[in-house]
Amino acid sequence: MTAESSFRPPEPTLPPPEGAWVPPGPGVRLITVSASYGAGGSVVAPDLARRLGLPFLQRVTTSEGHTAEPGPCDEQLSEEEARTTPVHRLLAHFTQAMPAGPTQSPPSTHHQDDQLRCHGEAGINRLLAEGGGVILGRAAAVVLGKHRGYHVRLDGPVERRIVQGAAVEGITEERARARIRAADKARTAYVRRLYRTDPADPSLYHLVIDSTAMPLDTVVELILVAARAHSAVPQDATSRS
Repeated sequence: MTAESSFRPPEPTLPPPEGAWVPPGPGVRLITVSASYGAGGSVVAPDLARRLGLPFLQRVTTSEGHTAEPGPCDEQLSEEEARTTPVHRLLAHFTQAMPAGPTQSPPSTHHQDDQLRCHGEAGINRLLAEGGGVILGRAAAVVLGKHRGYHVRLDGPVERRIVQGAAVEGITEERARARIRAADKARTAYVRRLYRTDPADPSLYHLVIDSTAMPLDTVVELILVAARAHSAVPQDATSRS
């Protein structure tokens, strides 16, 4: 038996009718979303950007550091992402280091890491300079720290993420099961290798949600309410607590 999928595409967002109640509090200007495969980050993050009217920055390898219109992105590991993740670079480094003919010094993995780190952080810095946005992936919570932005982690049990990932991507659960291994391994390696941090560490985030336990449009609403509440609290009071 397989668990029922909680995936439900968010309803189209319309402007509130005249006179409708709008949640109080200052505007939310910066949200980061870290999500394992099947947790729905590819649905939740762009929908947050639409709801808030903010630019959307996709995963490190999908947008070359430029913001994009909120729209579909990938749960799975894209071909470009697979080519540039540290897992691939590490294997390539080992391959180049193995003697096969004339000996050549392999490129420095430290230099490769610096290039990849700068590539990922360039988009984050550009977004900050433009006044904020919603960021998916890029180890953004690590880069920014707790005092800049509102950081969210989406996760859930593996079997339920497989079911939800299959529903989000419109594929079979067998294909989702293969994709979850590749995506989780590469994206975790990206954060661990470049920042020596586990992306699943809850201390990095203001809010951690099992996004397989409820519809994804409900996940979006929870994040919006929590982010607005966080923005309404003076930061010195947050630090003291």
